[in-house]
Amino acid sequence: MFTGLIEELGSFVSSEGLRYRFAAKEVIEGTKIDDSISVNGCCLTVVALGEDWWEADVVSETVDRTSLGKLQSGDPVNFERAVRYADRLGGHMVQGHVDCVGTVLAPGSDFRVQIPRDFDQYLVEKGSITVDGVSLTCFGVEEGAFSVALIPHTLSVTTLGSYSEGDNVNIEVDVIAKYVERLLKPHNE
Repeated sequence: MFTGLIEELGSFVSSEGLRYRFAAKEVIEGTKIDDSISVNGCCLTVVALGEDWWEADVVSETVDRTSLGKLQSGDPVNFERAVRYADRLGGHMVQGHVDCVGTVLAPGSDFRVQIPRDFDQYLVEKGSITVDGVSLTCFGVEEGAFSVALIPHTLSVTTLGSYSEGDNVNIEVDVIAKYVERLLKPHNE
C-alpha cells in the first residue's frame, strides 16, 4: 500500500529483458530485497540493490498495461516506498496497481488527462485519483477526461512537470470506488 506522496524523482537506467534498473538515492535507504517501491504508480518488488540503483523484474502484464514499457534510458520516474503501519497516510490509499494509461491533454498547473471511457464511473469531483503514482484530487470531470490542479512544488519534484500534450501517464482510480461498484453490482442488475 502506498500514499501517492512521491519520495524521490529518480530515473530509469536500462532493461535487460524484463529486468529493469533504476537510479535512486533516497528510496533505497533502508530498503531490502523483497520490499515494494512504486515506480510511476506501479508497484514493483526490489530484486537487487546497489549503492545508487535498484532492480525489479517486470512481468509482461505490467509492460502491457502501463507506460513502463516505453521508458528510455535517463527518463525521470516517480518513486515511493510502501507505507509502514507507523506512517501517516498523507495522500490516499494507493495500491500501485495501474488501472489504465491516460493521455495528457493539457500539461502544467491545470493538468488535464484523457482516459478510456470504461473508467468514467470512477471519476467524481473532489475524488481521489493517482497519476503516475501521485495522489491528486479530480475536478473538471467530463466524459473520458478529468483535471487536477498541480502546485509548483509537485510540478518540480515529480514527473508531472516534464510532460507534454500527448504523453502517456499511469492512472489508478480510487480502490474504494472499485469495491463499492463490486458490492452494488448484484443490486443494479
